[in-house]
Amino acid sequence: MNNEHSTIVYTIRDSLYINLNNRCTLKCSFCPKFNGSWQVHDYDLALDHKPSAEEVIDEIGDPTQYDEVVFCGFGEPTLRLQELISVARWVKQKGGNVRVNTDGLANLAHKRNVLPELADCVDSLSISMNGQNEEVYNQHCKPGLNKSWHNMMGFLAAAPSYIEDVTATAIEGLEGVDIDACEKLAKSLGVKFRKRVLDIVG
Repeated sequence: MNNEHSTIVYTIRDSLYINLNNRCTLKCSFCPKFNGSWQVHDYDLALDHKPSAEEVIDEIGDPTQYDEVVFCGFGEPTLRLQELISVARWVKQKGGNVRVNTDGLANLAHKRNVLPELADCVDSLSISMNGQNEEVYNQHCKPGLNKSWHNMMGFLAAAPSYIEDVTATAIEGLEGVDIDACEKLAKSLGVKFRKRVLDIVG
């Protein structure tokens, strides 16, 4: 599923993943791309251009053949918000399910609440919490924007008012990350929690 030299969509199990963007608001120490690898399963996710919404739609085909269509690559998909929304609306119109994997910093990056826009076309959100407090989060995620942890937590707290299925995630195996504390924090905000495992991607 390549377009020219870029992998724009790729499949893992019964889901279709959309590689919309390589840019990110974080520089996570555990991200493979910052450790010399752009590989997920058999796919090279380095993009040689920013795919348009039309390009992505052309690559998807019939979205109902997948359990869900997931916006997730080695970049933050909400940084290309209009393209994300355009594709997600198309997927919904065709009867597909949409999930967005995000760092939860869209409101901070765009300087407005984008959740109402996402609510129209997104079925579920997976938000990377990655730390039970700001110190641990900053240690591993190395944010480029001020007060990222607080903004991510605010996004996480607000999200269930707009999108029914919201999950916070954190990675077991990172120094100082207390998975139990992360899960307790997520549940206190009324969202689900999922533990990920270090160095297992996809």
